[in-house]
Amino acid sequence: MTQSVVVQVGQCGNQVGYRFWDLALREYASVNKRGLYDDATSSFFRNVDWRWDECAGLTLASLNPQAVLVDMEEGVISQILQGPLRELFDSAQLLTDVSGSGNNWATGHMTYGSVYRELIVDKLRKAAELCDCLQCFFLIHSLGGGTGSGLGTRVLGLLEEEFPGVSRIVTSMYPSAEDDVITSPYNSVLAMRELTEHAHCVLPVENQSLMDIVQKIQMVAHGAKPELMVRRNATLSSGQGGVHEVEKPFDAMNNIVANLLLNMTSSARFEGCLNVDLNEIAMNLVPFPRLHYLVPSLAPLYTLADVNAVPRRLDQMFSDAFSKDYQLIHANPKQSMYLACALMVRGNVHVSDLRRNIERLRPSLSFVSWNQEGWKTGLCSVPPVGHSHSLLALANNTCVKLNFMELKERFSKLYRKKAHLHHFLHVEGMDLGCFTEATSSLDSLIEEYDSLDATKDQATPDPLRLRIAT
Repeated sequence: MTQSVVVQVGQCGNQVGYRFWDLALREYASVNKRGLYDDATSSFFRNVDWRWDECAGLTLASLNPQAVLVDMEEGVISQILQGPLRELFDSAQLLTDVSGSGNNWATGHMTYGSVYRELIVDKLRKAAELCDCLQCFFLIHSLGGGTGSGLGTRVLGLLEEEFPGVSRIVTSMYPSAEDDVITSPYNSVLAMRELTEHAHCVLPVENQSLMDIVQKIQMVAHGAKPELMVRRNATLSSGQGGVHEVEKPFDAMNNIVANLLLNMTSSARFEGCLNVDLNEIAMNLVPFPRLHYLVPSLAPLYTLADVNAVPRRLDQMFSDAFSKDYQLIHANPKQSMYLACALMVRGNVHVSDLRRNIERLRPSLSFVSWNQEGWKTGLCSVPPVGHSHSLLALANNTCVKLNFMELKERFSKLYRKKAHLHHFLHVEGMDLGCFTEATSSLDSLIEEYDSLDATKDQATPDPLRLRIAT
């Protein structure tokens, strides 16, 4: 079995990571009734206590996540160490400071990145050395604040330096236009350059999209239809009850992202007739190294939200995954150009179901002319807890260009007036050239997507055929 290491950076990264570990343990417990330490468990956990208690099985004290937790404030990690999963983590996996990055990319990337460089590398090496066969690094962070954007992208660069042959898959939380951090456009654009240069795949997730999804869920929970109800102690909640008793404001949003990661890693954790190696995601979905932003969508969303609704038909689940209402960023891939697309299905689904739905959907989707068969499919036999099936779609689609253009516009409004710029320029090693390089990188990325979009209406050439002499 291969193993992966999860690197959680900043407040948001650690909150999402915490939900991932919580939900992953619930999945293992639902499948592994005796609590045996098996291949599925070993993909993300180590057994640190080999003493076998046939009655108790594995306990939290027996398991240690393959993770590194970094934050320049103590708050979130302290809460993790005081919560129900406190026995999971070892102090050697943790790195904290007390002052934070002050919502400043430069402070996180340059100041803390330099101060803690050797310590971060040491923790990453130790985590990697504990793996029998290291397959992938998952980085979870946000772009709006200082630690997630600044130190998070510094860690990404260190991963490339120290482990150049290991895949780097990044889940990045993008701030909304009404974000309460005034400098978030600066932080996001500066971080984007690092993501474009150093990641193999980036899964962008927008806070606004998550808020809209949770709002729909709450409307159903309060809702008009008596057959719809929210289950108690569901994965949407923090473990304290349904959506009416959410422990923290962002728990519901974080759980959606955690479910995204659960679906993406399901083939690495459980058996299936068409399992996907995590390295194959970048290999099959990224034809150009810089164009590695994959639009995620989940279906059914009500299932992930633990709304006890009548299950949707299997074919409808595939249709939903290509609807703009099911994307985790505000985008409509059907109106743009696909470079490639992955369908990662869990549960009681057959390969014939996959093929039938791909053929059904294909006429409504525009693929680049040179990759009309650009589908990657995966089928894991273990469904999410309490449900029969689910689907994660990862689309390498030019629709992300619009989100990047909107981000650039928010950046430009601040930068034209040089607003708040002095906070960044006071940091040692930071100058205006960093902003120029970041905007140039973003402009170049948008232009590359533009050039692909320009081919959308061009006719697909017929494939060359061999002529047989008669």
